[in-house]
Amino acid sequence: MKNFGYFDSYSYNTPAEGKKSLFGSIIHCNRLYFTLKYAGVVLRTRKEAIKGKYDTKAWADSSFYIFRFIEKAGGVFRIAGMENICRDPEPVVFIGNHMSTLETMVLPGIIAPHREVTFVVKESLVKHPLFGHVMRSRDPIVVGRTDPRKDFETVMTKGMELLSRGISVIIFPQSTRSVEFRPEEFNSLGVKLAKIAGVNVVPLALKTDFWGQGKVIKELGPLDSSKQIHFRFGEPFAVKGTGKTENQQLIDFIEASLKEWS
Repeated sequence: MKNFGYFDSYSYNTPAEGKKSLFGSIIHCNRLYFTLKYAGVVLRTRKEAIKGKYDTKAWADSSFYIFRFIEKAGGVFRIAGMENICRDPEPVVFIGNHMSTLETMVLPGIIAPHREVTFVVKESLVKHPLFGHVMRSRDPIVVGRTDPRKDFETVMTKGMELLSRGISVIIFPQSTRSVEFRPEEFNSLGVKLAKIAGVNVVPLALKTDFWGQGKVIKELGPLDSSKQIHFRFGEPFAVKGTGKTENQQLIDFIEASLKEWS
């Protein structure tokens, strides 16, 4: 697909900005202001999705808009290994840890400009009154998180179909978002999909606790500008044998990255 990427290098660091007025700083870092802007994006994209006008470029554009607005709200991004996003010309399975709403909103703007991609998502997300239309328009792999056997069959069947069509898949093996990374909760579902489909894995480590989890609405949590936002993409690798070694390789990659960033 045509590259309409927003980053001009293989490593992205939030550029230093000039001095802002006190008023401007207060406005941009105000949680209510951020929430209203974010809600505006959600409502606009929902409307586009309902009309069938929310394609890959629209998805990437809206994601990048949120990316830039997070920067204005005090978020500092550090993205490494961007060359690994499209190092393999064939579709891949991106496998990483899951920490907050931020990665779900920002990753399309980082990956989709370079290759077609979708997520493995919980059923509740595609039924969500605000996000449901958008997520369904992206043809995701939908799992219930209540029946592991059924989820496995769904991921293998739909995942192989998507990959055969040249669409890469992003999967977070943890059952839920968590600031603390627990290796025992990091299952091998993504590795097994890559093995059975015969495609490579791209490791993804992230630290996105800048955007906290809300008490009432998970997606509308507090922002903490003291915490930098990190994404790191590892080199693609093939899955051999049972995949146990490769899953441990992913865990080691994530743990080493989180240790470095802490």
